[in-house]
Amino acid sequence: MVEKRTGKIVGVNGNMVIAEFDDYVVQNEVAYVVHGSERLKSEVIRVRGKKAELQVYEDTKGITIGGDVEFTGELLSVELGPGLLGQIFDGLQNPLPQLAEKCGFFLKRGVYLEALPDEAKWEFTPSAKKGDKVRAGSKLGSVKEGIFEHWIMAPFSLDGEMEIDQIAGKGKYDLKHAVAKLKDSRGNIYKAAMQQTWPVKIPITAYAEKLKPSKPLVTKIRIIDTLMPVALGGTYCVPGPFGSGKTVLQQLISKHADIDIVVIAACGERAGEVVETLRTFPELVDPKTSRPLMERTVIICNTSSMPVAARESSVYTAVTIAEYYRQMGLNVLLLADSTSRWAQAMREMSGRLEEIPGEEAFPAYLETRIASFYERAGFVRLHDGKTSSVTIGGTVSPAGGNFEEPVTQATLKVVGAFHGLSRSRSDARRYPAIDPLESWSKYDSFIDAKQILKVKAILRKGNEVDRMMSVVGEEGTLISDFITYLKAEFLDAVYLQQNAFDKVDAATAEDRQKHAFNVIHEIMEHDFKFESKDAARKFFQRLRQKFIEWNSIEWKTDAFAEKEKECRKYITG
Repeated sequence: MVEKRTGKIVGVNGNMVIAEFDDYVVQNEVAYVVHGSERLKSEVIRVRGKKAELQVYEDTKGITIGGDVEFTGELLSVELGPGLLGQIFDGLQNPLPQLAEKCGFFLKRGVYLEALPDEAKWEFTPSAKKGDKVRAGSKLGSVKEGIFEHWIMAPFSLDGEMEIDQIAGKGKYDLKHAVAKLKDSRGNIYKAAMQQTWPVKIPITAYAEKLKPSKPLVTKIRIIDTLMPVALGGTYCVPGPFGSGKTVLQQLISKHADIDIVVIAACGERAGEVVETLRTFPELVDPKTSRPLMERTVIICNTSSMPVAARESSVYTAVTIAEYYRQMGLNVLLLADSTSRWAQAMREMSGRLEEIPGEEAFPAYLETRIASFYERAGFVRLHDGKTSSVTIGGTVSPAGGNFEEPVTQATLKVVGAFHGLSRSRSDARRYPAIDPLESWSKYDSFIDAKQILKVKAILRKGNEVDRMMSVVGEEGTLISDFITYLKAEFLDAVYLQQNAFDKVDAATAEDRQKHAFNVIHEIMEHDFKFESKDAARKFFQRLRQKFIEWNSIEWKTDAFAEKEKECRKYITG
């Protein structure tokens, strides 16, 4: 039992409170600022002598000098166990629907609820027996959570190998019931319940080995999978100006990607966008199971109007939950939207701490914090030999679409793929608005690398011809260069762009992408001869229409084969 320690408030600056104490204080421990009947959760972010500086996760209106502070000695942690899937939490893991039921439309400060209700009981089936040797993260048994087998694991805090002294039989238990008792070499007994807690800022490392991400994560977005792929356990970022489609792209990936669990961290998005996400997701149907997508989704949200400290905690809460499901052998996708608002929260707290500012007033440790967050992604081998992963994709909202600003540049130094959204493509309604010439990836695609290089060369050449024609016009352009330009426009229209509202074209599976890209590559390699530029333009316009129709036909059907035959005949004819 942690001894209760107290302090007195001697200073208040926005969401930062300075407290004086007599005993001792632990860096990053949770404390409560007492204001009347309210107890406001906070975290110790700096200790100087006998003064502790705390960031409060609530509005500090009314807090006065001389008020009490209670130190807990515990780090900011989350509850991990069955029942997380389908939930909507804030950055402190308060379940927002239940909070709304208790407080009404306007949430009250100082009200905290348990993330996982005590009264819920789950059907536990043991998978281990008395006398088995286990370690941190070893599977003790399972419960059924939606479409998944939710494994109950030995506490991640265990040190070394232990022996199962007792294990519960099959039956229904609440989350805090000790389903197993573990004994170490000295005879000490440790209880293992279905629920455990873990500090959000410490990675869960209960695995045997961290491997290099190499297996492609199929997002079913053609421009991503082909030209700038993402790997299972890899990292990527999606920077782009406001309104360029970052959030919609993230939602499409979460719906169609070949992934088990999706964790969404809306860290500082505008309230309107968060509300749209909360309304949209429960209605989305999972194309894999034909059941609600929320059954394999967890949403952590803090809007831009919420206190900055809570905004910062949301990304850590989200990645800890992602790591928890990774320990079960599942592939998890974490989508952080937007890391720029998270960085702005760090900048605000740094200013209140009066730290020496870095570029654009961001803290000097900005790059370190961003790197430590993305490094929690990974493709791992568990102790039972299975592999699993956490893939992290973060959006960045640079002011004015300037990719040279500090948050974008710090992110680019650590991620494996860069999907830069373009304002010009967005304005031209070319979706996804990923710029194929500016974006890149360090991961391998399932498409042949030589073919990709040839296609990228045509895109670059077509862009150069386009810019040249804006100066000299079509008349001053060679017909061979004009055909290259038309090829690039054709490739963009029929392959790089996708219609998110078309039930077929919205998601393209790996085998269909390979087939379609081979056909497109043949067209790129074809030596077309035209009498005039006008004839070339009309030919490619008709060809583009045929291929757009082809994209909307179900894969491996007679209609699909007939349309492909028609397209090939048109090219050779």
